[in-house]
Amino acid sequence: MQIINNPNRSDWSEILKRPTQTVDDIEATVNQIFEEVSQKGDEAIKKYTSYFDGISLDSNIVTTEEIQTSIQNVPEKLQNAIKLAKQNIEAFHKAQKTSKVEIETTNGVQCWQEKRPIQKVGLYIPGGTAPLFSTVLMLAVPAQLAGCKDIVLCSPPNKTGHLAPEILFAAQLCGVTKIIKVGGIQAIAGLTLGTATIPQVYKIFGPGNQFVTVAKQLATKYGVAIDMPAGPSELLVVADASGNASYIASDLLSQAEHGTDSQVILVSTSNDLINSVSEEIEKQLKVLPRKTIAEKAIANSKLIYVENDDIALELINAYGPEHFIICAKNEVLYVNGINNAGSVFIGDYTPESAGDYASGTNHTLPTNGFSKAYSGVNLDSFLKSMTFQKISKEGILNIGETIELMAEAEGLQAHKNAVTIRLKDLK
Repeated sequence: MQIINNPNRSDWSEILKRPTQTVDDIEATVNQIFEEVSQKGDEAIKKYTSYFDGISLDSNIVTTEEIQTSIQNVPEKLQNAIKLAKQNIEAFHKAQKTSKVEIETTNGVQCWQEKRPIQKVGLYIPGGTAPLFSTVLMLAVPAQLAGCKDIVLCSPPNKTGHLAPEILFAAQLCGVTKIIKVGGIQAIAGLTLGTATIPQVYKIFGPGNQFVTVAKQLATKYGVAIDMPAGPSELLVVADASGNASYIASDLLSQAEHGTDSQVILVSTSNDLINSVSEEIEKQLKVLPRKTIAEKAIANSKLIYVENDDIALELINAYGPEHFIICAKNEVLYVNGINNAGSVFIGDYTPESAGDYASGTNHTLPTNGFSKAYSGVNLDSFLKSMTFQKISKEGILNIGETIELMAEAEGLQAHKNAVTIRLKDLK
């Protein structure tokens, strides 16, 4: 990891750059695949599944029999662990439910807001080097709680043409209505445009690589909503001299092993701690099964020394990390002062892994600085807020003239007339 000592503010932007390709590098490929899926449907899906995943499938739909057979391959202890994680995720997201908001804004004018589920949602579950069955819980649990009618899950098949048994176990546990063996750009294109086997949805959820992220952004041009731009994983840890170097190193490596384009950063007010963490990373890296992947991510990562907590907080807000771990005595400063982060982990015994799996919070979070404007996935992500109003005779008499004056001032005579005609009947 690169060690940077007390960088100037003018250099922060360059230092904090993500190791990602530009959209221009990827967009041409994404557009091409969307165009083919639009024209050829499942034929194009099959072509790109063969090209990217190295498997040609007769059918990409997961059957009930396939689910039941796969579930038998999930050890009972792991099944119980998944159930416990689901229980915690469910508890936290269920607590996010809000009641109807109702108010009489003036006599005779009643306004209220209610939430309705998004009827058709698509869940993208990354596969590849690490099939993320935990993401099934993070997306399907709130979708089910929200009352979504159609919950369609897409995930890339392995070289034998199957999905990980754990993904299928979690999916059936959480009420997924349809499971399809398709990944990458072609999965997002299928969910966006619809094919004979892939239902078109109203909103797409889930993390993925840079290609999936750009594909989701393109989906919005076709009128399909997305949860957020969620690309390669990232983690920033802030620590002072009191930090535990081995804990911090383990947290940094936990994100580095996600993928070669992941990024991890340590910001510290202690040079001694930075040196200790660097040594710990080298030591722990040697025994990781995903050492090759983690090493490449570590090459994109930084150890940054700053003079004090205030500078550290300013730099962290400028970066806007997906995951933010606080290992400092002055944790109150960071908890109260952090404005831009997807999810925050406080103290020595709160590893980021807890949020990834079982504490209850959602791990589908904005990356690449999008935490400055986007929230992570939550129950409301699967709901729409709809407003209602009912105006009585008294109400239209109370606000009618106001509407007439404003409509006339904007030059919208028909708007004014819609009120005037009613007022005449009441006078």
